[in-house]
Amino acid sequence: KDLHYTYPNFTEPTLNGITLNIESGDLVLLTGPSGCGKTTLCRCLIGLIPHFYGGKLTGEVSVSNLSVKDHAISELAQHVGFVFQNPENQLFALSVEKDVAFGLENLATPREEIRKNVDWAMDLMGLGDLKNSAPFELSGGQKQRVAVASVLAMKPEIMILDEPTSFLDPVTAEKLFEIIKNLNEELELTVVLVEHRLSLLSTYVNRIIVMDKGRVEIDGPPIDVLASKEALSIGIGIPKILKLYQSLIENNVKLGKPTISVAEFAGTIRSLLKK
Repeated sequence: KDLHYTYPNFTEPTLNGITLNIESGDLVLLTGPSGCGKTTLCRCLIGLIPHFYGGKLTGEVSVSNLSVKDHAISELAQHVGFVFQNPENQLFALSVEKDVAFGLENLATPREEIRKNVDWAMDLMGLGDLKNSAPFELSGGQKQRVAVASVLAMKPEIMILDEPTSFLDPVTAEKLFEIIKNLNEELELTVVLVEHRLSLLSTYVNRIIVMDKGRVEIDGPPIDVLASKEALSIGIGIPKILKLYQSLIENNVKLGKPTISVAEFAGTIRSLLKK
């Protein structure tokens, strides 16, 4: 609430009056131009700000009813998990199994609980056959799944992923989004995705938050956000299907409500051609 943050040795704030409420069970896409403050906001949510980066922080940040200012990163990590943009930043053990267990071991979790949670997370992410593999031998998609599994093993209530598909091809990225969607629905896991691939991701989320210049500028259902004039002016990369829709509307083609579903849009066009 009313969150302002300035990094050490900087005079201008990176976050400039953020007020935001993410509900339990939300699957949220956080997007915006480079440098708008997305990653900084995520650092606030997991406690790296203010406990690691320092700087000047004003306002309130609460995660799972815990004030970030008043609780250590290790305590917050039991409630909110973070997946880095580059999975190699959080994979350093000699085997997949040991990487997935790392967070739990650092929290002095009982051995039986570690085994149970690690097996559960690896099975959920389809990593059972890779448990003895060295992480550096895996593909980009496999590494990302290991990174997600290492967070899931902690059984967090919230998972934040910072551009998790940056190193993935579109097919592998879509598979990862499908896994995340299933986790959100089956486990009621609250998920915040920081991403630029709006065309691919907008059909998976139930809410899009657009940041610009350290502020939240747009917040709402995907179709409402992406079809707005504000989104176009900010320049967040509107899906091509919506650009085509807007172009046809400007040329007096009656299409009804906008959609981000290719199948729905194709059906609308077919109906028009039959008339």
